[in-house]
Amino acid sequence: MTPSLLFRLAWGLWALSWVAAAFWSAPTVKRAPVPGRLLYAGVLAAGIVLLFSGTSAWLHAGRLWHVGDNGAWLLALLTIPGFLFTWWARLHLGRLWSGWVARKEGHTIVDTGPYAIVRHPIYTGLLAAILCTAIAQATLPALAGFALIALGLWLKARLEEQFLRQELGPEAYDSYRRRVPMLLPFGPRPS
Repeated sequence: MTPSLLFRLAWGLWALSWVAAAFWSAPTVKRAPVPGRLLYAGVLAAGIVLLFSGTSAWLHAGRLWHVGDNGAWLLALLTIPGFLFTWWARLHLGRLWSGWVARKEGHTIVDTGPYAIVRHPIYTGLLAAILCTAIAQATLPALAGFALIALGLWLKARLEEQFLRQELGPEAYDSYRRRVPMLLPFGPRPS
């Protein structure tokens, strides 16, 4: 096995399991408005293309640095805790999970488990895995892909928070926002 194969295997297994688990969510009661969804989805799609589609090769983008064999192994292995964090959050959220910004049947604010560490632990875990992948690729398109995906997830998180605040009540959601940082543990919280 090579680090490159481990990256592909980790991403592939995560993606397949994530898609398969989509059938395990509660019925959707309401979705966020389309314009907001289109914005974050477009930014995420552009980032994914830059990071995963081999754009570095057809753009003839050379490596900015070399992480070496040991560095590649380390980065490939570090994607796994990111994926495990996403799965902990997904399992903890249970049937309330949605791939889109939505309110599910019986939706409540989940503020325990990984949701007591950050408000969007799935995005945090993904960002960790994506950062390791981009650093290992060491090209401008990969780093731009990471930046776009980070922006897309931040936009999605902001839309999700506005939507859930409106749907579940500002008092409860604002209290949660004051207690728990958005994406980075020990990060800033709104006052």
